[in-house]
Amino acid sequence: QIRKLPLAVKENLFTLLLEIENEGPVRGNWSNYGKLGKSRHHCHLKKGQPTYVVVWEVKDKQIKLVEVTYVGSHEKVPY
Repeated sequence: QIRKLPLAVKENLFTLLLEIENEGPVRGNWSNYGKLGKSRHHCHLKKGQPTYVVVWEVKDKQIKLVEVTYVGSHEKVPY
């Protein structure tokens, strides 16, 4: 799925993942960041048409495990 993303979206995704790894899953500095419940988060990787969204979930706080559950267009995001 990642291979099909535009280059700018991939670059933003990898930047976000580095931030999550280094600073934690709460990323209020990203566009349209929001919590989707107790352990799920989302933000926009690219605004405009189409808008690209990423959703991630904290699986284990103790070992700091986070899983990206969706990356793609805003129209298909599974909130």
